[in-house]
Amino acid sequence: MDSGSVALLRELLADTGWIDRARELGLALRATRSPGGLLLVGPPDDEPWHLTAHLSDEARYSGLTQLSPTLVRWTPPADAPPHLRVGLDRLERAARGETLFVLAEEQAPVPLLERVDDARRTGATILAIEGGDAELTGLAHDAIAVPRGGLVSFDGAQHLVSAAAGEVERRPGLRERLARLLEKVSGPQMTD
Repeated sequence: MDSGSVALLRELLADTGWIDRARELGLALRATRSPGGLLLVGPPDDEPWHLTAHLSDEARYSGLTQLSPTLVRWTPPADAPPHLRVGLDRLERAARGETLFVLAEEQAPVPLLERVDDARRTGATILAIEGGDAELTGLAHDAIAVPRGGLVSFDGAQHLVSAAAGEVERRPGLRERLARLLEKVSGPQMTD
């Protein structure tokens, strides 16, 4: 999904609460303290490659290095490049200041839930986009549930959250600040 499509989706969903929830989760992702401390994991048959790529882009475009994700894989090949060779043992080292972002469209398998619980106990922040998994929601500090057949697809929710995470507040330029100052000093302009 390109930035124009995301903008259109955000416009269509402006009055639904989805944008606010995506922003909340996006801000929570930004609370990760260091590059590589944002750990993304999903079920063994659905690793979150797509969101990993989007968050990498958002980190690069926004300059928010803490959004640079680490894809955690169930069985990474030994000959894979180092950034694609991170296995589940990384979750055992998850610590305070790091974020474990779990994506599970279906019911999360028990081994994943056990590892999420362990990461939570060691101080990692747990965030999730899930498809109605009460156990995963119970473990997460914050989660967005994406019901099947709802207003937003699971993929759409990922796009909304990644775009929200990379939003950088634009500071007003000199002209905008001067215009506001002049309006405050002189009052609003009245037309006859």
